[in-house]
Amino acid sequence: MALDLSQILVIGVSSRALFDLEKENEVFDREGISGYRAYQQQHEEDLLQPGTAFHLVQSLLHLNEMAKKRIVEVIVMSRNSPETGVRIMNSVRNHNLDITRMAFSGGEPLSPYIDAFDIDLFLSKDSKDVQAVIDSKRCAAAYIYEPPKEFVPLDNRVKIAFDADAVLFSDESEHRYKTEGIAAFHTYEKEHEDEPLGEGPFAKLLIKLSKIQEELPSKIELSPLRLAIVTARNAPSHMRVVKTLRKWGVYVDEAYFLGGLSKDKVLKAFGAHIFFDDQEVHLKEAAKVVPTGKVPYAHDSPLLNEKTG
Repeated sequence: MALDLSQILVIGVSSRALFDLEKENEVFDREGISGYRAYQQQHEEDLLQPGTAFHLVQSLLHLNEMAKKRIVEVIVMSRNSPETGVRIMNSVRNHNLDITRMAFSGGEPLSPYIDAFDIDLFLSKDSKDVQAVIDSKRCAAAYIYEPPKEFVPLDNRVKIAFDADAVLFSDESEHRYKTEGIAAFHTYEKEHEDEPLGEGPFAKLLIKLSKIQEELPSKIELSPLRLAIVTARNAPSHMRVVKTLRKWGVYVDEAYFLGGLSKDKVLKAFGAHIFFDDQEVHLKEAAKVVPTGKVPYAHDSPLLNEKTG
């Protein structure tokens, strides 16, 4: 009987997102596959240090212990061959990460394997793989930035923060703002606040995370998995966000409607294990204080034809 992962949150994380493999990547770029293979074999027993997604993965896996059943599954996905992947396997074990499934594609793209592993969220430092997943609309996906230098989780709760438009919600409203201006945007959002926003690339992930909260032993208000929205929206456009989440049946612990204020200080105070946004102007500063992932626009998005800052 095939394993049913429909009720389990499945994270696909590339080895470069999970561990710091930048030196090794430089070896590959400089010396090619033969030099890389030799380097990895020489350092097989050297422990890889945490990468940008490490603390998120570690904390999510701890939720299984709290729930006393498996509600989170993590798949390490790598373009390494099984031979050069031995160091990755050793590091997973030595960091005591409860990960049993891995995919080593031997240089081939990872995006075709998303369905095979029932992935809900794909995190990678390969922009082509991430773009392919976003274009396919098979699951949420983000390009992972370099880790912040001094990030330390504030406590043992998992904290995930999302931008609103073009991430959780469709890009329709953001496109209206960029093409028609802020006054038209606010007018439209106020007039349509009872009409749910369309689903964006991370909508299904948020809904699944909310269901995962219900599997944990504590009341949802005290959940060790905390979800936040950090958006440039402000009054009067904020009400449509709240009412959309209500219609989706999603409980969000925190929401910050910043009206153009910088997001980095709020994210640092929240202690986000990761923050997802679509715009470089927000990600650049956020990446200095918390782990971040860029959500690219799909190939059919009208925002690709606009200046997105």
